Amino acid sequence: MTEKDKERVELIETLRKQETLAQFQTFTEETAFDLGSALYGIARAKRSPVVVNIRTSDRALFHAAMPGATPDNDNWVRRKSNVVLRMHQSSLLYGNLLAEKDRVIGADWGLDPYDYASHGGSFPIRVKKAGVIAAITVSGLPQIDDHRMVIEALSQFLKIDLPTF
Repeated sequence: MTEKDKERVELIETLRKQETLAQFQTFTEETAFDLGSALYGIARAKRSPVVVNIRTSDRALFHAAMPGATPDNDNWVRRKSNVVLRMHQSSLLYGNLLAEKDRVIGADWGLDPYDYASHGGSFPIRVKKAGVIAAITVSGLPQIDDHRMVIEALSQFLKIDLPTF
């Protein structure tokens, strides 16, 4: 196993731990607003040119753009959150699981790259005893940094120490 393969295995393990730990007891529209606002506050403090979004499969619950974000970031948010809402795992985890198999999103998976992106930055909102009900997404930074920003907000909001990389 190469060093790169070992790093990917460790990353996948960390991502799975994050998803196991970052669960909500309940999640409402007000929760989405409060969590989205917390994430936006982190982006604002860092002056990050990102779009912040929380959505279910059929509607947006929170959406905001920082100065410097572009309309293309909205498209990336849509594509990354589509992966989360369909696969019930973070877009970064899904992308790394595909890479492990030397695969990418495409027709052989039944996923159009125009509608799905397995790049980091979208994370499942999982409610205990209910499962994945929404996706929280950041777009505008390199994919690892998008993911890290979401994890930072979830750690603060849920008051838990999520593993990092």
